[in-house]
Amino acid sequence: MSPILTILSYVCLCAGVQSVHQVSWLPCHFTDEHVFLDADGHTRTEHVPRDAVLQFGPTGHPPANPSAVTFLVTGSKLDLRRFLEGAEAEQLECELRRYSTKGAHDISWPVQGAGGQEHNRWFSCTLGHANGLFKVTGFLRHPSDLPPPERQEYHSWPAIGDGESLLTSVAMVIKTQPPAVRAALGSAQKLHCRFSVDHKGPNVTVEWHRRRRGEVTRLFSHAARSGVAAGGGVALRGLASGDASYDLPFAEVRSEASYICSVSVPPLLGSLEIDLHIEEAPRVSLNIGPALSLPEGGEQKVSCHAEGYYPLDVEIVWHVQDAAAAASGRRVGAPLPKELQNVLLSSHRHNQDQTYSLTSFFYLQARAEASGRLFTCSVSHPALRMPVKKSFVLTVEESSDWMLKLLGGLVLVSLVAVLFLLLSYLHSARRRFVQKKPY
Repeated sequence: MSPILTILSYVCLCAGVQSVHQVSWLPCHFTDEHVFLDADGHTRTEHVPRDAVLQFGPTGHPPANPSAVTFLVTGSKLDLRRFLEGAEAEQLECELRRYSTKGAHDISWPVQGAGGQEHNRWFSCTLGHANGLFKVTGFLRHPSDLPPPERQEYHSWPAIGDGESLLTSVAMVIKTQPPAVRAALGSAQKLHCRFSVDHKGPNVTVEWHRRRRGEVTRLFSHAARSGVAAGGGVALRGLASGDASYDLPFAEVRSEASYICSVSVPPLLGSLEIDLHIEEAPRVSLNIGPALSLPEGGEQKVSCHAEGYYPLDVEIVWHVQDAAAAASGRRVGAPLPKELQNVLLSSHRHNQDQTYSLTSFFYLQARAEASGRLFTCSVSHPALRMPVKKSFVLTVEESSDWMLKLLGGLVLVSLVAVLFLLLSYLHSARRRFVQKKPY
């Protein structure tokens, strides 16, 4: 292949995979809201799913999908795509919603639109990775000449027609990665939360809350304008650069909860939730060694212990197969291990560190045909990539006929020898008695 064709092939290959920095638009789900009063005078909200496009480009750029609502992001000091590093366009899930400032209309945003409009309409844009690697929420500002209504804006949202384009800019971004964290007991964890605002010196307030079993506890708060901080876990020096990550020094079972990072720059309030899951793998052991010898007809209680695991989801299964077949590996046509059915389980034991333990056991009857078999205990748990297996080989000691005959012969010889010694003693004693007579 010529060098020119090689270069062209490489260019075509690279063009087939677009990163988020190269992509100019993303398909999105826009959840619109229709607020109305029902027959009883109560406010009702109807959620209306609509097709939308999040498009990046200059003003006047033609819409990528003329029939969908287009949110054209232009003139932003914040590039929303910068927070999506390492992801490809098809890996992203986009959701758009209207955002209510809860009646805080008197708070103006420091950055105004190019046309100098004084009023704003707000939308939230959530971008998540399909594999759960990160979640990003951006706030889109749509400048408007129309003042907001006296009532809260969600009572009279301005209608948005199909195919309409809205000029927006990114005002604030908050990101976490990943939104779900799995931690082992005793490990140190950093719950990531970063934010960025489109102007310097924002009146930002950062808070962390923990929600566990319906109870919400505030862990940390810091107001930039007053400098007042409460709680801990967040490095104050990192807040200036937008790093609001929370450090958990020692994970315990009670640490399992939902952690909420909130960033407020009035009139905006962004929150992201991180679910922390504690997973501790079980320690597996048998009550016997790797080899067990029993006499034929004997009985042995065999136990498999799974200890110190969390959460409760554990499975213990016993299998049996020929030891020679197991040692030779899996061959085509070789018999598969059989699951034992006469297995009993203890109740789950709750340990002091809130972990659990469980024992699976059965009573092994030593039969001659069971000699040489491999018994395997397999323990599965969410904290394990693959099951933990512990095995032993059974040897049954059989009683042979020749051994019985030999034992009988030895007993008979012993009896004859004792009888011979006894007769010799009696004969000797009689001779001594005769010799002592005077006649």
